[in-house]
Amino acid sequence: MKLVLATNNEGKVREFARILEPLGIEVMTQKQAGVHVSPEENGTTFAENARIKAMAVYEATGLPTVADDSGLCIDAMNGEPGVYSARYYGEDTPYEEKNRRIIESLNGVAEEKRTARFVAHITCVLSKDEILDCEGVCEGTIGHKPAGDGGFGYDPIFYLPEYGCTSAELSMEEKNKISHRGKALRAIKDALRGRHAETW
Repeated sequence: MKLVLATNNEGKVREFARILEPLGIEVMTQKQAGVHVSPEENGTTFAENARIKAMAVYEATGLPTVADDSGLCIDAMNGEPGVYSARYYGEDTPYEEKNRRIIESLNGVAEEKRTARFVAHITCVLSKDEILDCEGVCEGTIGHKPAGDGGFGYDPIFYLPEYGCTSAELSMEEKNKISHRGKALRAIKDALRGRHAETW
């Protein structure tokens, strides 16, 4: 079975392929599927944005499509950056600067109120009548300074109390076990396996 991933991000394709290929699923980019779709992500939730992307690519290709949307939600900032995580403080603003500004925004906020979570929502459109949705969450807090050079984005300021380090200080193997996207991916894998075990 071929599955189009609603992205041209090669790193993301590798991550999805590693999880789904054991099911006999061939994961391809939009480019490999011969389409260039870039719908406006105007949803107010991760689920809405994932569905917008998945449906747009499914309608353009006619092939089963999977899309994800994810971001960081900080309780002391009323859930921001949330669905605007990639565009927060401006799309072209480097994450080093975004992370610095978030830490500044939380200056003086008590430790117990610095709670945050990474959320990933994955939508898989198999047909117009068959749509699977899975979500993964990773709980943590916002650190007082960036640490670690692994990962990307907000990872250096996302502190994991049970590990005593930030997400950027974990090995890739450790991160995949607990990350929001890793959890959502394993959930979609289980949903696909359960739904189509007989035919694949």
